[in-house]
Amino acid sequence: MTAAPYIESRLTRPGLPTPRGDLSAAVLASLRDRERTPPGPEAMAPTADPYGGDVQLALYVLYELHYQGFDGVGDDREWDPDLLRLRADLERRYLDALRADTPGADTAEAALARILVEPVDDGTGVSHYLRREGRPEELREYAALRSLYHLKEADPHAWVIPRLHGRAKAAMVAVEFDEFGAGRAEHIHARLFADLMDDLGLEHRYGRYVDEAPAEALAPVTMMSLLGLHRALRGALVGHFAAVEVTSSPGSRRLAEAMRRTDAGPAAQHFYDEHVEADAVHEQVVRHEIITPLLADEPQLEPDVVLGIEATGLLEDRLGAHVLREWRRGRSALRLPLRAAGDSAGQGAGRWAT
Repeated sequence: MTAAPYIESRLTRPGLPTPRGDLSAAVLASLRDRERTPPGPEAMAPTADPYGGDVQLALYVLYELHYQGFDGVGDDREWDPDLLRLRADLERRYLDALRADTPGADTAEAALARILVEPVDDGTGVSHYLRREGRPEELREYAALRSLYHLKEADPHAWVIPRLHGRAKAAMVAVEFDEFGAGRAEHIHARLFADLMDDLGLEHRYGRYVDEAPAEALAPVTMMSLLGLHRALRGALVGHFAAVEVTSSPGSRRLAEAMRRTDAGPAAQHFYDEHVEADAVHEQVVRHEIITPLLADEPQLEPDVVLGIEATGLLEDRLGAHVLREWRRGRSALRLPLRAAGDSAGQGAGRWAT
């Protein structure tokens, strides 16, 4: 049987998602109807949770104007001054929360030391669970959640390249070159994740699972965009990137084992196998060839590098806690379970299609 031709996940624009509160409803309404004035900063109530679904969806939508945009929304809305003013206020509140909720290590080296070695007796994270006992439907949910980032993998980090120089810039470009397939479109990591989704019977259309994703899954993605879009936060973006690369290889090894244990398919296994090897190398490059020269030239950025490392851990821990809590209660970790959301086998007839 001939495989269906690959359909690029970014070829079409997603539709606007469903609002989750007054703030996101007002943002979405202004995008649907350009005659409607976007909400002002006062639209976010003083008591609103910066990590909550309403705020996170509003931020996600505003950031997506810089990526793929939305069906029916003009490209010029990317730089709408009213939307930018609102985004700036939401960003301030979000950054304040991240700074307040992270411990603030004295040095980047100390912050990295906390995540470089996994506790021998830990085994409590999502990748551990999926490797040991994850069911096919839980692996599908995990992939749907991660698709918010992986279908644009490395794009938020590319924004930091023009803000670096010398060794740090050269090393960052080298890592991104690998992320973007080393010159081969079929090896772009976002494409590899789309292939994984096909194996799992998911739709790999960009933005397909935003409505299903809880706030905990939106927050790591909005943080990447926040850090990437601001030159002043270049140190935090590098710290975030370091945290991702340091923790990726062991987690990817466990996820590759989970895919093999459940016979998820060759593309599903390959995505994580690729990250085991690549990210082990990237970790060394980021630590020694990006962070070290960056801080040698701009030592004042060290607190921001620490923030990026620690905020990444904070948000990943929040997401992991949510996912495992729901699964252990026998419930879906998504806002809408995949079957209830009318999911189909997607563009690739995955063996787990329901």
